[in-house]
Amino acid sequence: MMTATRRRVTGGFDTHADINVAAVLDTLTFRMLAKATFPTTAVGHQAALEWMRDQGALDAVGVESTGTYGAGLARHLAAAGVKVVEVNRPEKLDRYLDGKDDFIDAEAAARAVLSGRASAIPKSGDGPVEAIRSLETAHESAAHDRVEAINQFKSMMFRAPNSFRDRFSTKTFRHQLNAAVRFRTSHDDLVEQELRVALKLLAQRIRFLEAQIDDIEARLRPIIAEHFPALLGLHGVGPHSAAQLLMAAGDNADRLHSEAAFAKLCGACPQPASSGKTIRFRLDRGGSRNANRALYRIVIVRMRHDDTTKRYVARRLAEGKTKAETIRCLKRFVAREVFAAIINPPDKIPTGRNLRAARVAAGVTLTALAVSLSVAPTNISRLERGIDHHTARVHQALETITAMTT
Repeated sequence: MMTATRRRVTGGFDTHADINVAAVLDTLTFRMLAKATFPTTAVGHQAALEWMRDQGALDAVGVESTGTYGAGLARHLAAAGVKVVEVNRPEKLDRYLDGKDDFIDAEAAARAVLSGRASAIPKSGDGPVEAIRSLETAHESAAHDRVEAINQFKSMMFRAPNSFRDRFSTKTFRHQLNAAVRFRTSHDDLVEQELRVALKLLAQRIRFLEAQIDDIEARLRPIIAEHFPALLGLHGVGPHSAAQLLMAAGDNADRLHSEAAFAKLCGACPQPASSGKTIRFRLDRGGSRNANRALYRIVIVRMRHDDTTKRYVARRLAEGKTKAETIRCLKRFVAREVFAAIINPPDKIPTGRNLRAARVAAGVTLTALAVSLSVAPTNISRLERGIDHHTARVHQALETITAMTT
C-alpha cells in the first residue's frame, strides 16, 4: 500500500515589534500557499510554527531582523529544530517592481531562502556572548553619557562668573568634581545659586556613571576569561575589544565557515577596486564597525609595543606600502588570530589554574620559576590567580617547569 508524501514547504517572516507576518511557499513549485499574522509572544511563536507545519513538511524558514525584532522568533524556531536562515530586507529594485507591504516582504523572505540568495545562519543569542552583549551595551551607553556629562561640566565651569571660576581655575578636573559634589546650593546671588545646583547634579551624575562603568568592567572580564581565555591572551586585546569581536562572531561562531568569513564580518577584508591597468584594493566599508574599530585599537597597541609588529611595519613601509595599507594588512592578520582564539574550546587553552597545578605537582617554588623566567615573582602570581590572562606567558611558564624537572 502506497503512502501519500507530504508536500515540502518553506516559510518566511517579516518581523515587527507587535506582530510577525508569515508566508508559506511550496518548496518544489515556489507557489504561495498561505499567509497569516501572529503576535510576538511565546504563544504566538509556537502558533506560527504549528501553522507552518500544518501546511506541510517544513524545510526552512527565512526570518528578517534576527538581531532585533526577529531575535526571539529565531531562537524559538531553532530550539524546535527548524532550520532558520537570516534574510536581509528586499532590494530597492524588487520593492520598486513588486511594491511594499508586510505580506510581500514575508513572501520575499521565503523566496530568498528557496533561491539560495539567503543562506546565513543567524546568531543563536543563547550563550555567554549574549551576556557579554548586554554588559557591553550598558557600558557603551554609560561611557557615552559620562563623556557628555564631563563636557557639560567643563563648559559650565568655563562660562561661570569670574568670581566663581577663579576659585577653581587652577584645580584639576577631579578636584573640581569632588568640590562640586559638596556644594551648598543656597546663595544670595541667583545665578551662582543655580550654577551650583547644576554643577552638583552633573558631578553626582558623573560619579554614578563611573560607578556603573566600574561594576560592568568587574563583571565583563571574568566572563570573557572563563569562556574565551585564549582571546584575552592575545597581545593588545582588552576586555572591551574582546567583547566587540565576540559580539560580531556570536555564540555560534562555528556557523562561520572560515577565518576569512569572520574577517569579512569585521570589515577587515580588502575589496578589489581595479580598473584597466590599475590593480589595487580599497578599504572594506561593510561589516561590524564596532568590531573593525576593535581590530584597529589592537593593531595600534601592537605597532607601539610589539617588536615583531614594529619590524613588519618597517618592512612594509620600505616596500612602498602606505601606513594605512599596512594597518589594513595587520587588521586582517589580527582577525585571523582572533577567530582561532574564539573557536578554540576553553579546555584546550592552558590557564593560570593549570600553571599553579603543574608547578605544585613538580615541586617548583614560585620564586624559582620566576628566576628561571627572569621575571618578578608577582608576575607569576598574577598569571596563577587569573589577573593576567596572557596565554603565551602561561605556555612559556609550563615549558620552563617541564625543563626544570627533566
